[in-house]
Amino acid sequence: MDEIKKFFQNVTNNIETMSQDTELADVTSKWINGIIPHQYTHNFTWLGRPIIQFPQDIQAMQEVIWKVRPDLIIETGIAHGGSLIFSASMLAMLEYCDAVENGTVLDPKQPKRKVLGIDIDIREHNKSAINAHPMANRIELMQGSSTDANIVDAVYTFAKSFQKVLVILDSNHTHEHVLNELKAYAPLVSTGSYCIVFDTAIEDVGDSEFADRPWGKGNNPKTAVWEYLKSNNAFEIDSEIENKLLITVAPDGYLKRKI
Repeated sequence: MDEIKKFFQNVTNNIETMSQDTELADVTSKWINGIIPHQYTHNFTWLGRPIIQFPQDIQAMQEVIWKVRPDLIIETGIAHGGSLIFSASMLAMLEYCDAVENGTVLDPKQPKRKVLGIDIDIREHNKSAINAHPMANRIELMQGSSTDANIVDAVYTFAKSFQKVLVILDSNHTHEHVLNELKAYAPLVSTGSYCIVFDTAIEDVGDSEFADRPWGKGNNPKTAVWEYLKSNNAFEIDSEIENKLLITVAPDGYLKRKI
């Protein structure tokens, strides 16, 4: 076994060991519950825009995008646009690497890979900042409910021009809404790619943390994932991702399309 294979075998063993460490799981859970009142996820930016994610999930997203190499990323939920900028920057790097590997000339003004962001309320100051960003020519915005039939139809029409699709769901976190998003957008995901459902961790933290929200324990993205998988065998939970992250807002939320 060469050195790099040996390295990654050790990584696999480390992940397996961590996944069986119940004391570590308890510490992780306590830490996650402890940082929620401090709005920890608001502390981070990507290329200047608030991304509102755990750094661990940002790292996981980088690995997933590099492995899948999608040419379209569909995101529900925009907020300040940091996640769209992150996805766009990853697609830009993929195109650069393709150009280097193939010996072709890269034209940054005519990107082939795109990000489509959908939100029921794209606030003007966020829209202006996204459109003014250097990554803007890779980003398309749609305003409206992600589960509205007209929006879903428009997304499917847009997606026809792309070969490999990755989906990220991060808008309204109620069970019903996320389940409807899964039914609408998961079929667009290419085989071997992912539908990533964020904030499934709502099921695992104190219910009082979301007293002012319509979601909570028993009514959240994780319960929607569980319900969706009961009747859909095209996807499986990629547990290795959450096992190696430990700290994630998306336990049971990294769904890999296997067929």
